[in-house]
Amino acid sequence: MAGDGGHLRIGELSRRSGVSPELLRAWERRYGLLRPERSDGGFRLYTARDERRVSAMRAHLDRGLSAAEAARLALAEPEAAAWVAPPQAGATALERGAGELSAALDELDETRAHAALDGILAALSLQAVLGEVVLPYLHDLGERWERGEVSVGQEHFASNVLRGRMLGLARGWDGGAGPRALLACPPGELHDLGLIAFGLALRERGWRITYLGPNTPLPTVGETAQTLRPAAVVLAATTAARIDGDRAALRDLTAGAPVWLAGPGATQAAAEDAGARLLDGDPVAAAERVAASLRTA
Repeated sequence: MAGDGGHLRIGELSRRSGVSPELLRAWERRYGLLRPERSDGGFRLYTARDERRVSAMRAHLDRGLSAAEAARLALAEPEAAAWVAPPQAGATALERGAGELSAALDELDETRAHAALDGILAALSLQAVLGEVVLPYLHDLGERWERGEVSVGQEHFASNVLRGRMLGLARGWDGGAGPRALLACPPGELHDLGLIAFGLALRERGWRITYLGPNTPLPTVGETAQTLRPAAVVLAATTAARIDGDRAALRDLTAGAPVWLAGPGATQAAAEDAGARLLDGDPVAAAERVAASLRTA
C-alpha cells in the first residue's frame, strides 16, 4: 500500500522488490540500507530511492558478494552516498525505544521493559508499535535463539513479558458492534504471540475478538463458532503438524464457518484440503487482509 506523496509501506516495497519484509528490516537495521520517513501514525514510509537501493543490493548479491559488501556498494552509489546518514545518526524516538526494550528484555529487566513499552505506546499507534517494534523484535529473538545467542531463559522471559502486555492491551477487545473474529491455536500449539498481535491489529479495524488461546480442540472451536457465528475463524500454528493433526475435525469446522489458517505451519495445500483460506504475511498485514475481505464481500 502506497503512503502519501508516493511513499511506500514496507509491504508494498516487499512486493515490488521481491524481498521479504523481515529481510528488508534486517538490511535497514544492520547496514542502514533504507532510511524511511515516518507517517503521522508512526509507520515507516519508503521512497523510490529506497527501492533503487534494494534493487542494487539484490544485484550485488546475485553476483555472489556478501551481504555486507553488497550493502556497502549499494550505499556507495552517487545518489545514496549523498543522501544516507550513518545508521545511528538522528535515531527516532521509536528506534531508541525499541533499542531500550530489546536491551531490557535481554537483561531480564521487566520494570525497564515495561517503561520502554509505555514510552513507545504513548508516542505511536498500537498498530505501529506491533508492526515496527514488537513483531520485528520477536522475529529477531527467534533468530538469535536458533543461533544460540540468547538463552532459553531469556527467550521465555521476553515472550512472557510481551504476551502479558499484549493481553493487557486486549482487555475489552470483544466489545462493540463490529464483525466478530474467533481466534484459537489448534491442539498442541502453545505459541500464540502472533495470534494475539493479529487480534489486536484486527481490533484496531473495528472488529470484536473472541480469543480461545493455545491448545484448543477443534471441536471446541466449532462449538464456539456455532454459538457466536463469527465473520472469521482464525487458527494459527507454528508447525504443519499442528494443522494436519486432525484433518477431519478441520473439515467439519470449515463446513460451518469461514476459516483462515495462519502462521508458519499453515500451507496452501492444507487450506485447500480443508476448505479454508490461507492467511500469510505478518500479523498486522494479515489483519488488514481479513478486514478487507469482509469489506469487499
